[in-house]
Amino acid sequence: MITVVGAGFAGVEAAWAAANAGCEVELWEMRPAKMTPAHTTGFFGELVCSNSFKSQSPTSPAGLLKEEMLSLGSVVIRTATEHAVPGGEALCVDRNAFGEALTSKLRNHPRITIREGEWTPDQISGPTILATGPLSTDPVAEWLASVTGRDRLYFYDAVSPTVDAATLDRSIVFAQSRYDKGDGDDYLNCPFEKDEYLAFVRELVAAERAPIHAFEAGGRRDGEEGSEEGQFLEKIQYFAGCMPIEAIAEKGERSLAFGNFKPVGLTDPRTGRRPYAALQLRPENKEKTLYSLVACQNRLRFGEQRRVFRMVPGLQNAEFVRYGVIHRNTYLNAPQVLDTRLQLRSVPGVYVTGQLTGVEGYVESAAMGILSGLILAAQLQGQDWSSPPRATAYGSLLAHLQDATPRDFAPMNINWGLLPELGEEVRDKGVKRARKLEAARSAWSEWRGEVPWVRLA
Repeated sequence: MITVVGAGFAGVEAAWAAANAGCEVELWEMRPAKMTPAHTTGFFGELVCSNSFKSQSPTSPAGLLKEEMLSLGSVVIRTATEHAVPGGEALCVDRNAFGEALTSKLRNHPRITIREGEWTPDQISGPTILATGPLSTDPVAEWLASVTGRDRLYFYDAVSPTVDAATLDRSIVFAQSRYDKGDGDDYLNCPFEKDEYLAFVRELVAAERAPIHAFEAGGRRDGEEGSEEGQFLEKIQYFAGCMPIEAIAEKGERSLAFGNFKPVGLTDPRTGRRPYAALQLRPENKEKTLYSLVACQNRLRFGEQRRVFRMVPGLQNAEFVRYGVIHRNTYLNAPQVLDTRLQLRSVPGVYVTGQLTGVEGYVESAAMGILSGLILAAQLQGQDWSSPPRATAYGSLLAHLQDATPRDFAPMNINWGLLPELGEEVRDKGVKRARKLEAARSAWSEWRGEVPWVRLA
């Protein structure tokens, strides 16, 4: 018997995959008896934010991941397709019809037993998959903190934007660590002239902020009055002192030049002198296909982030694979605490899946659920298991979770920068991406033939 905790996208997929692989599964869900601050129904896989599962285009990373998930029998993507509503290129769904249908499928599966109520870690008695998501209950979060060595796992996450390295203007951006310490290309630098810097700060301060939900700010309990954003801001505790960059800029127009963007120890090769200010970029993976904007965590609306950060010299054509966010979140530092099969290193037999692992988004969370269910089913049934190849969408997400590159590990969704480079210089972006997709599909087809015991029913 496999225990799956949480009937969100990851838990549903984990239970479905393991059951279809021949295992008996016990699926725990506390809703509707006990609700989270973000949910309103008892449906499995409730969509608490957008009703979109992102692009269906076969030429996009999100579309590629959906292909791979359907190849493994995804119940979430199949059900979403059955209850799709017009959404252009995106796969959008009727929330209630989707939730009702998904719940019915799980409840009627002959090898899945539904347990209604709150699960606690003292109930661990066999193979267990934790799929409790970004709003994990306090008992689960506290237990995870105790077994992984973290002081806590829920915090107001402050994450900087991440850009695709191929879209940087290398005629402006230059590689140098401050005072040439470390490897020469540890950091990339975007040098500001004074007028460029002042224009950037003006727009940063004026940019529209994203709202903060009441349950994320922790300022209001059920039944209390007052849900205006301003009432919550002073109660937010930013993780590790990560103050939003716009809040720092509001303290004075030169505050960033003397702080986050301090240019000391840097020389712009175009001028031979120190720039007025410099935004640094740090590699997000060992292949250096992704770079994060150092100390640029913020809570601007996504469109505003794209507009304002493209004012930075060298980023005028940057493609953002992840925008900065500040929100309550629960996830593990996967490279340190999970093994290659998403099992807790410190607690053998307990697996973690979904957003807890450090992926971001409905589709990515569901994808990890499928994988966790299949990995555990293979282990219990004595089947051979090898992880999907690095070239695939799945392999790229797993590489993110296993990449021990020194960085502030943060959740990531599937994107072009995660898919590996092909070892050849290709300047045309369209050609490069088409070749990445071709390599991914070829590698997936070969790997899929190695796991014929995975059934799609």
